Amino acid sequence: MNHPTTHGADIAPGMVRLLALAAGLIVANLYYSQTLVGPIAASTGLSLDAAGLIVTLTQIGYALGLFFIVPLGDLLENRQLVFVLLLGTAAALACAALSSNAWLFLGSSLAIGLGSVAAQVLVPFAAHLSREETRGHTVGKVVSGLLLGIMLARPAASLVADHGGWHTVFGAAAIIVMVLAFVLRTRLPERQPAHSMSYGRLIASLGSLFASTPVLRRRAAYHAAMFACFSLFWTVTPMLLAGPAFHLSQTGIAIFALVGVSGAVASPIAGKLADRGHTLPATAVAMLLAISGFALPLFAPDSRNIALALLVIASIVIDMGVAANMVLGQRAIFSLPAEVRSRLNGLYFSLFFVGGAVGSAAGGWVYSQYGWHAALLLGTAFPAVALLYWASELMASTRTVRETV
Repeated sequence: MNHPTTHGADIAPGMVRLLALAAGLIVANLYYSQTLVGPIAASTGLSLDAAGLIVTLTQIGYALGLFFIVPLGDLLENRQLVFVLLLGTAAALACAALSSNAWLFLGSSLAIGLGSVAAQVLVPFAAHLSREETRGHTVGKVVSGLLLGIMLARPAASLVADHGGWHTVFGAAAIIVMVLAFVLRTRLPERQPAHSMSYGRLIASLGSLFASTPVLRRRAAYHAAMFACFSLFWTVTPMLLAGPAFHLSQTGIAIFALVGVSGAVASPIAGKLADRGHTLPATAVAMLLAISGFALPLFAPDSRNIALALLVIASIVIDMGVAANMVLGQRAIFSLPAEVRSRLNGLYFSLFFVGGAVGSAAGGWVYSQYGWHAALLLGTAFPAVALLYWASELMASTRTVRETV
């Protein structure tokens, strides 16, 4: 049945925790391979030139799923959709764990990305179960879990692989996702959307939704820039930490990444601010946090320990800005009608993932060609451009207030 959200009981705290945990466990599947590219390539016979496909195909699968699967949340019963996607993801992870050749692993990677979009069915599900006045806070908590999954996946994969090999990482993930599928099937309420349109019409509606929803276009542009700087930082910084400046081991880099996880605390804070009508100023604060995070290491002294401490602070500050901005964007689009939330969420994530891909690719190239400081300047530029765009929203809001006075 379809649960009302404007009136009646709010979503239970236990359900919020379950959705946050589920979102984090699901999205983590996208990131396990990122720190294991070398061992996987060596084990499956994949050449170093093609090793990048290990990560790329997972991301391609996720992008395809965001565009072609997540909109089904506006058409199909949500609980069953999540269950089927997680069963497929568990099967793909098991295939990856048993892979002994490159083609099987690469095919599994694509399927892992496709199935992991279940996380983006759960986020609008949480919004649907929430009352309007607490929706931002609820979404913020669920997104905190999602971000923790992103941030913890890489160090967790490195630590497990150090002790049990990369096959163990994917085997354990398959078991976790299989168990999660049955837990969610048992615990989640049914949610049958009101739509009866065909799948073709559903997908065809994405273009008109994008064209007719200014808030989606603006928030997607904001977060594309923010996710670009986030991806740039976490692509380039591990290379710097492993290099001659710091000589950190894989375990040391994993510990560094774990510290950055604390930035996820900004998600529920941002959600509360959005619920109170402070989305516009909170967006500027999020962008300024990202800018300052990249600016800090530019002033690092020659001292290795101080430079490392500044990098730790930078990682936390950048993650806080990105986490806050993601929630502010989702809270804004989830204020729109319930019947289009899954499609809007799919579009939102599809668009800003493009920004992430640009940031990662550009950051790696700039770092290799021009060095660390050039990469930091590029990282600063992404949120700075977003802040300039935000200024146009501020001016429009100020003008509207003046006209109504």
